Amino acid sequence: MTVRRGKKLSISIQEHMAIDVCPGPIRPIQQISAYFPRLSPTSPTPISPNPALSPVPASSPLALSPASGTSGMGGAHLLSPLLAHGRSGGGGGGSLSLTSSVDTSVDINSSDSDDCTALGTLEFELRYDQSSSELHCTILRAKGLKPMDFNGLADPYVKLHLLPGACKANKLKTKTIRNCLNPVWSETLTYVGITEDDMHRKTLRLSVCDEDKLTHNELIGESRVPLKRMKPDQSKRFHTCLEHPPPVPSPTAMGEALRGISCYLREWENEQLHSLEERGRLLLSLQFLPPLALDDKEEEDRGRGGGLCVGVKRCAHLAAMDVNGFSDPYVKIYLKPDVQKKSKHKTSVMKKTLNPEFNEDFFYEISASELANKTLEVTVWDYDLGRSNDFIGGVCLGAHSQGDSLRHWVDCLKNKGHRVERWHVLTNELPQTAVSHD
Repeated sequence: MTVRRGKKLSISIQEHMAIDVCPGPIRPIQQISAYFPRLSPTSPTPISPNPALSPVPASSPLALSPASGTSGMGGAHLLSPLLAHGRSGGGGGGSLSLTSSVDTSVDINSSDSDDCTALGTLEFELRYDQSSSELHCTILRAKGLKPMDFNGLADPYVKLHLLPGACKANKLKTKTIRNCLNPVWSETLTYVGITEDDMHRKTLRLSVCDEDKLTHNELIGESRVPLKRMKPDQSKRFHTCLEHPPPVPSPTAMGEALRGISCYLREWENEQLHSLEERGRLLLSLQFLPPLALDDKEEEDRGRGGGLCVGVKRCAHLAAMDVNGFSDPYVKIYLKPDVQKKSKHKTSVMKKTLNPEFNEDFFYEISASELANKTLEVTVWDYDLGRSNDFIGGVCLGAHSQGDSLRHWVDCLKNKGHRVERWHVLTNELPQTAVSHD
């Protein structure tokens, strides 16, 4: 290759990438597509079924192989496996039949297709008991689960979550069945403290997972059921196909105009979920006793008049605050404003449980007119020996409350002498007047 003096040798990036760096004369390297010929079914050139009658033009990619023999293996190593499979059994020609090309495309498409039962199916039954505020979920069986272990089987179990809500506070799970793709559980899991408002706005997520002792458990598939589809006191059976979890929308997958809005909405949503995260449920009983309702002469002699009786019944699905996956919960109540700081009451501590039962009553001697301006603060704590106790959740009841808290307070004042029970959602919002060190 000669270059005139005064002229600069310029090589394009395509030529540079195609230069063979082996010693000797510079030769362009053949493109990779030359070794994997593609024959379209719509090609105008007919393909003869007899390879002996199929001429191979000089410009064809097959002419790249050395012509050392037609029936030998002189250039077979340069051809793709698809090409070798497409040859006729009798000859050694290099043509690819139309039938083999079509069959290969069908096989690729079929392997990439995702049938609705590729992950398996799950059969379960739901029932909402309105009188006891309980949601019963009976996990019946699963069929055709996707193999997750090296032996072609799985160790499946079912995990329940109520969304939206803290997963650790409301997680329920079944037993694990070993080495099975068609497990039968017939196990009933119960959520207590499920209000009518929960049935309208919450969704039950059922996740089928594979348990691994040495590594993390793997998700096989899940199914979601909006609880608003349920009718009170009626059982409903579901037979659903397991699905992959819904993908989280990523701002990088959107246009430039939507990225900023998506980031803002995601930060706002995370902030709202963090500020209103559910930490469990609390069953409270309120009863206002007027002075005339006390017929016990002994209590009248002690000077005890009317007042508010607060019953701390139980908690359900509390958030785990200790490393062992449990908490040591107890409940504190205040009647604010409390000038003399004498309104604090505490229950006993229940060890290593997320569903404690207290059944303790506390009495505040107060008139109905004074009670209308008061606020009842109820907080749940995790007891820790030798250090500050951990706040689990709380709820405030009074004239300035909202939702179920306000309705419970109003019902108590309207129905004097009657005990009114209601479940309340505990949030991680710490009341301003709560004390954390005792």
